[in-house]
Amino acid sequence: MLTFVDANIFIRLFAERDNETQIAQSEQLLLAAQRGEVDLVTGPPVFFEVAWVLERRYKTANDKILDVLEAILSFPNLRVLDKEQVVAAIGMARAKGAAFADSYIMVTAANVKADNVATFNKKHFSDLGTRLYPFKV
Repeated sequence: MLTFVDANIFIRLFAERDNETQIAQSEQLLLAAQRGEVDLVTGPPVFFEVAWVLERRYKTANDKILDVLEAILSFPNLRVLDKEQVVAAIGMARAKGAAFADSYIMVTAANVKADNVATFNKKHFSDLGTRLYPFKV
């Protein structure tokens, strides 16, 4: 059985213990995957949501958020869509002290060989070393 895993499953495992029933169900799912009873898949939107919820709702520091994203990557029988981009984005975020989402955008832009990035978030992307689209005023 193939099951797509949403962000709230991972959040239950790494955030405050505020819903014991959902925590137990999340643990049961991942243990079933570890035993080979279920195959799991997840994708980049889930990583963005995990990072956002941990930062906004639980006030988690960026380094800890990146630790959580790496831990998710290591779950047995969990296939991650765009895994190479997620790994590269975590690495960039660590190296530059940047947010995961901005780093993922940069990695994606580099993968498609974009000449620049159109954004109004100039500071964060300049800090990542990107060329910005030259908007005309």
